[in-house]
Amino acid sequence: MLYAAAIAADEPSRIGFIVSKGVGNAVVRNLVKRRLREAGAASLREYGTGFAIVVRALPASASASWDQLLSDYNAALAATMTRLASRPARAVGNGSAGTTQEGTLRA
Repeated sequence: MLYAAAIAADEPSRIGFIVSKGVGNAVVRNLVKRRLREAGAASLREYGTGFAIVVRALPASASASWDQLLSDYNAALAATMTRLASRPARAVGNGSAGTTQEGTLRA
């Protein structure tokens, strides 16, 4: 799962990872985290500023190959960025404090 929110356009993008114990033992979780960090680093070249991204690893990521994990990450990122781009622009106040996943306003 991948969540993203627009932040101030001049702020550097941030990426966070959630890898729970449901993914596997510490060795497996760290392997998944390292792979996701590498995928995230590649995406920062394209989205270097203006986004806060959170990646939640699902249990299936433990058995996924690097190519499959990268493919899934890139597809989720592209879909999320497309959804963000289709939303009307709004003024960003204090960071992303007023947004939830995919940049939707909190109720």
